[in-house]
Order: sequence, then C-alpha cells, then structure tokens
Amino acid sequence: MANENLEELIRNVPDFPIPGVQFKDITTLLRNGPAFRSVVDQIVERFRDERIDIVAGVESRGFIFSAPVAYELGAGLVPIRKPGKLPAETIEVAYSLEYGTNVLQIHADAFPAGSRVLLVDDLLATGGTVAASVDLVKHLGGEIVGLAFVIELTFLDGRANIGEYPIFSLVQY
Repeated sequence: MANENLEELIRNVPDFPIPGVQFKDITTLLRNGPAFRSVVDQIVERFRDERIDIVAGVESRGFIFSAPVAYELGAGLVPIRKPGKLPAETIEVAYSLEYGTNVLQIHADAFPAGSRVLLVDDLLATGGTVAASVDLVKHLGGEIVGLAFVIELTFLDGRANIGEYPIFSLVQY
C-alpha cells in the first residue's frame, strides 16, 4: 500500500486533547487490515538487516506497532511506559511535550548493556517523547539502531531534538 493511501486513512481530530492541537488518529488506519500490515511490513523491511536485539515500544500507541515488528524481526519486545505501569524496579525520565510534561519509565533490567535497540512509536512531533525514550535506552547501555514512526509532523521539527539517529517515518505532514 502506498504511503499516500496511508495518509488518507489517518483521521484528523481538531482540538484534541487540548484546544489548538490537530490530533492524528490512527484508529482509522488500524481498522484497515492491509494498511496495518503495510505499516508493519515497511518498518520491518527498513530495519531487517540491522541485527535488532530489542524493539522498544513507546506508550501507548507505539505498542501497537512494536509488537508485530519485534515478532517479524525475531527480536525481544520492551515497553516504555508511563509511571505506575511496570511492576519491577524502573528508571525514569521527565520530559516536555507539545502540550505539557510527562514521565516515562523502563524496567531497570529491560535488556543487557550493548543490546541493539529499535524504538517504535506512532508519531514524531516535537521529539520530546522519543528523546526521553532514547535517554532511557542509553542509560541501560543500549545502542539505538533507529527510530521508527508511522507519522512525522515535520513542521514541529522533532528531528532537531533527537540527535543523529536514523529516523524512518511513513507519513509526513
């Protein structure tokens, strides 16, 4: 499926979660089986030869894509979550996002140091969430192999806040 067709399947929801934000709703893409398969297949194909050990999915929509990507790559899956969701010892980082602040956590023993990690989320906006996720992975000694997103809001220039990691996004606005 062409990425232009994926864009047509993403619904715009004005003023969500706060006034002034144009929310990109992927539920309309997810309900389309061929489109969902296309997203997963394209991410897998981009990173297939990168020897990924761990796919880290970022709360919460990143989980939707990270699980099938990890499965297809034969890699482990690690969730990066909001506070209070992980049962064992965690490390955390606070960060700013386009409409507030938040905290992310990862299990302190999520993967061995030196693991090659692919971070997956649904959306790259200002880069705050993924930069915090990168910090968590690096704190555990992980090597970031790449960052994969379904959507990138290029007008927010999130790439500038992330660093020099390979970024793969399917749909850009």
